[in-house]
Amino acid sequence: MSFASRTKKELTQVANKPCCEYAELTALIQHCGTLHDWENGYVLDLSTENAAIARRAYTLLRSSFNGPLEVLVQKKMRLKKNNVYMIRMRNGVESFLKRIDLWQDGVMVSAIPTSSTDQQCCRKSYMRGAFLASGSVNDPDSHTYHLEISNKSSEQSAHLLQLFDEFRLHAKSIERKKGHIIYLKEGEKIVEFLGLIGAHQAVLHFEEVRIVKGMRNQVNRLVNCETANLNKTISAAVRQIENIKLIEERMGLDKLPLKLQVVAEKRLQYPEITLQELCEVLPEQVSKSGLNHRLRKLDEIAKKIRAEKRKLQES
Repeated sequence: MSFASRTKKELTQVANKPCCEYAELTALIQHCGTLHDWENGYVLDLSTENAAIARRAYTLLRSSFNGPLEVLVQKKMRLKKNNVYMIRMRNGVESFLKRIDLWQDGVMVSAIPTSSTDQQCCRKSYMRGAFLASGSVNDPDSHTYHLEISNKSSEQSAHLLQLFDEFRLHAKSIERKKGHIIYLKEGEKIVEFLGLIGAHQAVLHFEEVRIVKGMRNQVNRLVNCETANLNKTISAAVRQIENIKLIEERMGLDKLPLKLQVVAEKRLQYPEITLQELCEVLPEQVSKSGLNHRLRKLDEIAKKIRAEKRKLQES
């Protein structure tokens, strides 16, 4: 089962107050409901591929609607042949929609009713219903964090975006072929949203994965930094040893000033150690900057020898 499916299954088990049941049901109807004309009346279908969400929608409808409900199961014919669960209301649709403030001027409204947003708990429940009906969230183990909710109209998207802003989630919106999308890309905001709508187990898992990924990234940065420093140290040591061997071959180390001679001999003796460790094996106390200065002197002498060698070759 995917992370999104586990999260939605958890959300279908959240206990609701009566006012919040209406808010969540309103979101489910607006986001996965379809209204059809039928025998001088209307038919309301709520469709989903998730069995847990279908049970949740049926329970919410049954608690607020006394009329008959049909449960249909169909199989998709294209791509993934998943089951589609449909809850159908044939009688009293218009009066029911009026009662939950979803009917105005002979059509089902797409704006969020004020009755679903009067209280903070209802606003959270509406957001939960919207996510259950048409939302998705990436597994935190994936390369990017992403949570989105699809909306049927720009008006619906704008109203839901206002709810996100009220909770300082700072969601963004985009229009696609299949509808208007509200989405979150920041892991911290996704965690906040899941916590708001009651997916606490999903939040714990998400945070655990984020911590592990953060530690892994930090370790990788440290390893890369250490590797870069090691490569730099090895390259410098190789260059220093080449310079010293050239000086030894062309003029002899005994011709160097005593301080440079000692440094050259110790570097040849300990080719693999760092500058700090080289300071510690010198017979006299020398700082790292002082040792660097002496090695630069040897480098200058080697450059002069190479320059003279080139002149001889050219002549």
